[in-house]
Amino acid sequence: MDHEPTISQHVSAKPADPKPAKRRALGRDAVVASICGGVVALMVGASYAAVPFYNWFCRATGFNGTTQVATSAPATGPIARKISVRFDSNVAPGLPWKFEPEQSEIEVNIGQVVTVFYTVTNQAARTTAAQAAYNVAPLTVGSYFQKINCFCFTEQTMAPGEKREMPVVFYVDPSIADDHENDGLNTITLSYTFYPVKDPVVKPLASGEGDKRKGNL
Repeated sequence: MDHEPTISQHVSAKPADPKPAKRRALGRDAVVASICGGVVALMVGASYAAVPFYNWFCRATGFNGTTQVATSAPATGPIARKISVRFDSNVAPGLPWKFEPEQSEIEVNIGQVVTVFYTVTNQAARTTAAQAAYNVAPLTVGSYFQKINCFCFTEQTMAPGEKREMPVVFYVDPSIADDHENDGLNTITLSYTFYPVKDPVVKPLASGEGDKRKGNL
């Protein structure tokens, strides 16, 4: 029986359409770009939030020697244990002020409310403004050093040649006696540094003050 010769047929596959692959790649790129953009935005936002968060953290914990803010004397009152408190003063470059404590060191009972004074003189022939930064040493006692009143909380503006006494009211929290890591602590140093303010806040004149100034011209 005769058979017709079989002719093998080779059918070439049709090339795949590249468009879906391109669309998937573009979709992945868009997702990656969105994620990267979100990370960058988060990092930028975190950088702006870092400073206030760090300041809040230092105030809340006493980290890095940051002192605490109190509104009144301690409820338990002073205890017999005494401690020496030294006072340090510094002026940043560019600020023409003379700044020094009236006493370099005092001895106080822990829990005793104490008032000390620093003296500031503007040695320039122009009005200048500055604000103080502060800390205590050792750095670990910041959470126990309580300030009731302090000139560092506000910007200070000094007239040419003006001299001013600035009080600091503080106490060392009696709870430090329960912290046995500080059993050997004998001295705390309170340090201030005044930094110039480039754009001081303009304060309005009190009633009649403008006329007084005109009369002095």
